[in-house]
Amino acid sequence: MANLPEEEFIEKLAGEVDLIEPERAPASLKARIYSSLVQREAEEGPLASLSDSKADGNPLCVFEQLVEIAPVGESVKSLNFCRICHARLLGENFEHPPIYWGGCPYVRFKNS
Repeated sequence: MANLPEEEFIEKLAGEVDLIEPERAPASLKARIYSSLVQREAEEGPLASLSDSKADGNPLCVFEQLVEIAPVGESVKSLNFCRICHARLLGENFEHPPIYWGGCPYVRFKNS
């Protein structure tokens, strides 16, 4: 190989490399990481309200939509509702959790 021109050398070397498909992280791992990050953020201060999240273009899950239209203050709308949702438990413990509603981050993890 030492006698080959640089371009041929690189092409020959590249031809000998086996490319592997990168593995995707399991949906349950993504869910646990997401839950941990949101929990840490909530410990540091109030989360963005559901109204602000929606205004920023983030989808709300069906339960967040109910809270968003409820006659409650913005401090309530800034709580981490995923902490008490069964979708979080399913998402963190099953690779293909039986959850299907739109706007739920745990559904997005199982589909990615």
